[in-house]
Amino acid sequence: MKHISYKDVEPVEYNNEAVKGVSGRVLIGKADGADNFCMRFFELAPGGNTPKHSHEWEHEVFIHSGSGEVLCDGAWKPVVAGDALFVPGNEPHQFRNAGEAPFSFVCIIPAGPPEL
Repeated sequence: MKHISYKDVEPVEYNNEAVKGVSGRVLIGKADGADNFCMRFFELAPGGNTPKHSHEWEHEVFIHSGSGEVLCDGAWKPVVAGDALFVPGNEPHQFRNAGEAPFSFVCIIPAGPPEL
C-alpha cells in the first residue's frame, strides 16, 4: 500500500503556447506497481489552461478545489470543487481556471498512455 500527500510529489510545470500555468503530479502510477490505472493531480494557476486535445483513452476527473471550466461538446461548462467528470475516449476537451484561486483536480487514466 502507498499512502502519501499530493504535496509530497514534486510537480512538473507546463507553460508554452498550448498550456499555461499548469503543474502536474503522478500520485500513483507504474513506479508504484499500479498495473491498471494512473492517478494524477493537476493544479491550474489563475488564468491557466490545459491544451485542447483528445486521445483514445477515457479518463475520470474529480475537482478538488477552486472553480474552472471544461470544454465539453464544443461548449464551456462550469465546474467546482466536488464535481466529477467522465471524459470518453476521443472526445476533445480542455480545462481552464475561471477563478482567482488555484483550480485543482485529480485525473485517473488507464495504464499504458504517458503518465504526464
